[in-house]
Amino acid sequence: MKRRKFITLIGGAAAAWPLAARAQQAAMPVVGYLYTGAPDTGAHYATAFRKGLGEAGFTEGQNVAIEYRWGHNDPARLPELAADLVRRRVAVIVVPGASAGLFAAKAATATIPIVFRTGGDPVQLGYVASLNRPSGNITGVGAMSVETGTKRLGLLHELLPRATRFAALIVPNDTNAEPVTKDLQAAAAAIGRRIEFFPASNIREIDAAFAGLIQKRPDALLVVPQGLLINRRVQIVTLATRHALPTIYPNRDFVEIGGLMSYGSNPVEQFRQTGVYAGRILKGEKPAEMPILRASAFEFVINLQTARSLDIDIPTTLLARADEVIE
Repeated sequence: MKRRKFITLIGGAAAAWPLAARAQQAAMPVVGYLYTGAPDTGAHYATAFRKGLGEAGFTEGQNVAIEYRWGHNDPARLPELAADLVRRRVAVIVVPGASAGLFAAKAATATIPIVFRTGGDPVQLGYVASLNRPSGNITGVGAMSVETGTKRLGLLHELLPRATRFAALIVPNDTNAEPVTKDLQAAAAAIGRRIEFFPASNIREIDAAFAGLIQKRPDALLVVPQGLLINRRVQIVTLATRHALPTIYPNRDFVEIGGLMSYGSNPVEQFRQTGVYAGRILKGEKPAEMPILRASAFEFVINLQTARSLDIDIPTTLLARADEVIE
C-alpha cells in the first residue's frame, strides 16, 4: 500500500470513530430518575439506586445513561420535570421519593414504564390494580411506612410512659396524610393519650411548625414518613435537638445524624430495589407483570448519646429490642 493511501485510510477511520462513539451512546438506554429532594440529601439514595441497576447488569456511562431530575422539595416543579423526561423518550422513569413525584410521572405518560417507591398502600392509593399483578405501566416498592406509624407511637409511649401529650409533624397535602392521621389518632386513644398534628408543606413551614411545637410543648414528637420531611431530616433533627424534644423518626438516617430513635424499613435497600426493577424492565420485563415489592424487615435504632443529652434513661426492654444502638 502506498504511503499516501495508507494515511488517507487512517484519517478516514479516525474521522469515523467519533461518529461511531456517538451512535453507540445514542443507542444506550436512558433511565429517568425523578426525585423530589435535592442532590445533597439524596446522594446516598441515588448511589443505592445505581447499585441495584448494576446488579441487573447496567452500569451508568457504560451501557445505560441516567437523566437526573431533582425537585428540590418543591412539588410544583415535578410535573414539568416529568414531562421533560417523557420528551426525552427515556426507557423507564424511576420515582423513588414522595407521592407527588409519582403523580407527576403518572400524569405525564401512560406508556413509559414507571418504577416507584412509596410509604403508603399502592393499591389503596390507586397506583396499581393489585400487588401481585399491578397492570398498566407502573410497578415498584412499598416501604410500609404508613402501617408502622402506630408502632412508632407505641415505642414513644414505652420510652416515656408518663407522657400524656404527643405531637406529630406531618405534610397535610400528601396522599398518606389522611390514613396516617386516622391510624395515629386511634393508636393514641387506645393508650388513653392525646396526639396533636403540626402541619408543614414546605421548608419554611417546618420552622413554623416547630415554633408552634415549642409554644405548646408536647411531651414527645413523632415525625411522619413523608418525602419532604425525610429530605429535610438535618433541619428537623437540628430543631428537635435544639429544643430538647424527644422524637422518633421513620428511618435510621435521622438517628445517624443525631436523632433519638427510629423505627421503619431501610430506605437505602428500597432504592436499591428500584434500581433492580428498572434494570429488569430494560431487559424486557413488563411492569404490569412485576409484583409490588413490600418491605418485610424493619429496624429499631437508638442513639444513646442523644438520649444522654436529653437526660433520658432508655429502658432496658427497649435497648434489648433495638437492632442497633449508636453509642
